[in-house]
Amino acid sequence: MRRVPAGRRPLDWLRRRARWATTALAALTLVGGTVLTATGSAAAAPRAWTPKPSPMTTPWTNQVPVDNPLREYPRPQLTRPDWANLNGIWDFAVTSADAGQPATFSEQIRVPFAAESALSGIQRKITQNDKLWYKRTFTVPSNWNGRRVQLNFGASDWRTTVWVNGRQAGAIHSGGYDAFSYDVTDLLNGGTNTIVVSVWDPTETGGQAVGKQRIRDTAPHPGGGIFYTAASGIWQTVWLEPTASAYISRLDMVPDPANNRLKVTVRCTGTNGHQARVTVSTGGTTIGTATGPVGTEFTVPIPNPHLWTPEDPFLYDVKTDLLSAGTTVDSVGSYTGMRSIGTARVDGVLRPVLNGRFVFQTGTLDQGYWPDGIYTAPTDAALRHDLQKHKDLGFNMVRKHIKVEPQRWFYWADRLGLLVWQDMPSMEHTPDAAARTQWEAEYDRIIDQHRSSPSLVMWVNQNEGWGQYDQARIADKVKAYDPSRLVDNMSGVNCCGAVDGGNGDVVDHHVYVGPGTTVPSATRAAVLGEFGGLGFKVAGHEWYPGGGFSYEDQPDLAHLNNRFVGLIDAIREVRMPRGLSASVYTEITDVENEVNGLLTYDRQVVKVDEARVRTANRALIEASRGSTAPITLPTGQYKSLRVTTPGYTDRYLRHRDGAAFTDVVTGTSDSLLKNDATWKIVPGLANSSCYSFESRNYPGEYLRHRAYRVHKETGSGDLYRADATFCPVPGVNGGVRLSAYNFPEQYLRHYNAELWLATPGGTHTWDNPALFAEDTTWAVEAPWAP
Repeated sequence: MRRVPAGRRPLDWLRRRARWATTALAALTLVGGTVLTATGSAAAAPRAWTPKPSPMTTPWTNQVPVDNPLREYPRPQLTRPDWANLNGIWDFAVTSADAGQPATFSEQIRVPFAAESALSGIQRKITQNDKLWYKRTFTVPSNWNGRRVQLNFGASDWRTTVWVNGRQAGAIHSGGYDAFSYDVTDLLNGGTNTIVVSVWDPTETGGQAVGKQRIRDTAPHPGGGIFYTAASGIWQTVWLEPTASAYISRLDMVPDPANNRLKVTVRCTGTNGHQARVTVSTGGTTIGTATGPVGTEFTVPIPNPHLWTPEDPFLYDVKTDLLSAGTTVDSVGSYTGMRSIGTARVDGVLRPVLNGRFVFQTGTLDQGYWPDGIYTAPTDAALRHDLQKHKDLGFNMVRKHIKVEPQRWFYWADRLGLLVWQDMPSMEHTPDAAARTQWEAEYDRIIDQHRSSPSLVMWVNQNEGWGQYDQARIADKVKAYDPSRLVDNMSGVNCCGAVDGGNGDVVDHHVYVGPGTTVPSATRAAVLGEFGGLGFKVAGHEWYPGGGFSYEDQPDLAHLNNRFVGLIDAIREVRMPRGLSASVYTEITDVENEVNGLLTYDRQVVKVDEARVRTANRALIEASRGSTAPITLPTGQYKSLRVTTPGYTDRYLRHRDGAAFTDVVTGTSDSLLKNDATWKIVPGLANSSCYSFESRNYPGEYLRHRAYRVHKETGSGDLYRADATFCPVPGVNGGVRLSAYNFPEQYLRHYNAELWLATPGGTHTWDNPALFAEDTTWAVEAPWAP
């Protein structure tokens, strides 16, 4: 461990940035023979300790320090210069769930990695019958004398009890995803202090928020589907911090760029008649300052605000001083981004708008799991990596799926410029009254903890009906608690027995592979909360070789790339013009037995062509900035559809013996052929914003697809009407492409003179990529048989 002279405070890397000039984020203090550092730890008793072998090695697995992992300041939106990181090697024991503190701690664990993880050094299954015990010592730095000492936990799953020097520190904490703190000043002894922590985690056997965790063996195993290894115990940074008796405990900031101001509420502990002064600056230059009462909202002027967007994620520095009779008694650093989020009608369609403008939100489902650390990224660089990969791939949004990350993850989203949809982790079972009370209380604390992050634009309350209850009430409650963001009452209302609360700001469908036909209503914008799931296994980079699951396996990387880009293009060409405003692709990385990722689970391989994916996403985003109106065709008129592929431009779409073909048609062709090649364009049988094509000589019979082949048939029912409906999108050289209404990524194509529904990246012979765009482009011309 590096030693430095007492009193010197090297700056954390964040402070070297101009936006952090107002706040020192780290301090090193030498105390006797023990170094307490912002990037180190006061070590437990020396003992041989090694991590367990990870099932897969990420680029950061072997970069994790033994005694001071995750050394960065853990709370970037409320910073102080003095703090001490308690991450590192702690003594450890496991007892029965109902046992008291053990007499001996026979093992050691590396905090803050969950006991099931390889990086913890424990790596074994923990059940509802177990209780985890942690123990370590520390000495308070002498220059903290006269100040209160706060003991902070980023997160611990699930029921956590803390003792300092044999006395319990405050109340038992129940919750797996929210930070909590104790003032331990009165429990300290002035010398070497001992912390003991117990954690009981029932995972899916309990009634609490659990997300995708399930109790299972920690070694790779077959099966598992969409659920993963549990993460029990401490899984985020533990640290000490000195404060004044009266101190700032939370800073709630709501940007209001339309009115050139930042709305601020300074939450404090131990105050009596104090005031708070908030100063906003950039590059050391003050932009605005204001003073107001503690606990009450007041505003700071931000003239001509520099708006935060994914393309330009500009952040202001924020410094807050707590004042007592004009004297500063506490100061914290923070930051903010000036942006607004809401909904508005754009070309007659309800859309989410960022800073008053519609921008399509294209993102991925991000589970936040790691093969070495499970719930905890091995390093801060690893935590940043997945968000940076979103940017590299052209996405502007990420849905954090039924897990809540540390505040540093939100800092990176804020810094890099990604819109965040934050799920509340779900419960496994239909909750009883006690479980509902616990879940809602934890949700409130999560909202409070992350409400000032500019990247966070939507709360997702429930998912696919898992543990669902009171959907409408909860959506109203969350909207009232944080009116500055959008609310999704249920992601996947069309899936798995989910019940739509009918309210919130969006209607959210899950469609695999998709992209499906989600449409907005008068009160809710349309979003695709999950789609895709294209699978490809990379040999040597599988969590369980041969055991991977996906929604649609791809035979090779060429098909994966073509299929993925085809889905994004279908959203841009077909679904966005018909009201879709956001989409979430499953998923950014493989996770355990899932191989749906754009990256492998070990983050060693990017499966897709980054440049192609980035281009497709950017084209989608850019298209949303212009007109989003769909292409229209003349209805009630007879027309003929001509092939535009070079060398075949004398061929037209015609029916023969009930099937659809192309054939050469000229002025000298017989009347039967001319009639067969003439179609009446009518409003779509399934959706009037698209079109159906009625036979000229067989009224009541329409072009429809069936098992990919296209026919001329009559019929009834929802399936027939959907199969007989096509949506036009721009083709090459001024023509149109006809997308299947119920399979928007599939297009009407001529192939060997036959008509098929063809899929970009598909595996059938008629999906051949050669001349795909040309073969699917049609010229709508005067009818051969008026």
